Amino acid sequence: MSGKGNCYDNAAMESFFATLKTECIYFEKFQTREEAKLKIFDYCEIFYNNQRAHSTLGYLSPKAIEEQYFNSEKSVH
Repeated sequence: MSGKGNCYDNAAMESFFATLKTECIYFEKFQTREEAKLKIFDYCEIFYNNQRAHSTLGYLSPKAIEEQYFNSEKSVH
């Protein structure tokens, strides 16, 4: 862990885990650990990265930002 204001600050991960718990975990009753793993994987890989709008990304998904970046890189080269 680093000190406040350091570039290795973990605020981004703390924010992600708070969102994960609020949107995915708190309202679920998992029967097994495997069921919980699958639900969390689906949330992260299918919803969070591909569909969920993020305010810090101009209300676009991480996938949309990534596609914009790679499309702009193609047009430069």
